[in-house]
Amino acid sequence: MAKITFIGLGNMGFPMAGHLANQSHDLTVWNRTQATTERWLTHYTGKTAANPMAAVADAEFVMLCVGRDSDVEQIVYEQQILTHMPPHSVLIDHTTTSSQLAERIAEDAKRHRIRFADAPVSGGQQGAIQGQLSIMLGCDIEDVADIERILQPYTRSIARLGSAGSGQKAKMVNQICVAGVIQSLAEGLHFAQQNGLDAKQLMPLLSQGAAGSWQMSQRHSSMLDGHYQHGFAIDWMCKDLAICLEQAQASQCDLPILSQVYDFYRELQQTGQGRFDTSALLLRLQTQHKTNQDQPDC
Repeated sequence: MAKITFIGLGNMGFPMAGHLANQSHDLTVWNRTQATTERWLTHYTGKTAANPMAAVADAEFVMLCVGRDSDVEQIVYEQQILTHMPPHSVLIDHTTTSSQLAERIAEDAKRHRIRFADAPVSGGQQGAIQGQLSIMLGCDIEDVADIERILQPYTRSIARLGSAGSGQKAKMVNQICVAGVIQSLAEGLHFAQQNGLDAKQLMPLLSQGAAGSWQMSQRHSSMLDGHYQHGFAIDWMCKDLAICLEQAQASQCDLPILSQVYDFYRELQQTGQGRFDTSALLLRLQTQHKTNQDQPDC
């Protein structure tokens, strides 16, 4: 049993913290919205604290699972948790952030004798609920065993990719690949619809071959039904892809497909569909097609 503090009880953090509670750890949780904390405490055994500083005061492990770079900075720097964590404790950041922020926190943590890992996750809300997340680690190699042991309750696979910042760069690769796959799937479904094919019959067949992907298997049906309330929201994807593009520019990488898909997501965001999940790229194609059809001939 370890003393653990989990900060951030959103769609991902809520079940992740729950898995730790189910392992009978001495768990303290904190969330910016107190009502969410109270709801979590009705489902799981744990305690809360008045603020992040008090929450981390005697923790052996502190997990962050918040939204953006600015949210992490607010907890780490404005709330000054590094000065309140015990020496040799471990700060694990599950938030998807820039690699530069991870590198900065790692340097500052060392000065306070705190161990740090950037540990973004992949697998979505369902993966968090089922305890089946893939975790990309950036940390010192001597800390890997302790981190793997404590994260085991919600981990399907985990790997250290290098020093601090490497986990975030690995998550960028994940988002680059996912964005391209979803756009290709959307185009394939749209093409099938416009060419008289039964896409619901076709997709299970194609998913068994070279075109198969998790997105095809899990999302084609809801996409064809026009249901876009599943999983990762466009607003969050735009945040992640902006980070990818900034890193690509800094490392002089040309990412033409990602740049285009980012623009497509921004279009959806600007038309009020930012809360739809990322598979709504099909909706964009369908809307564009209908608009073109409705244009009067000159």
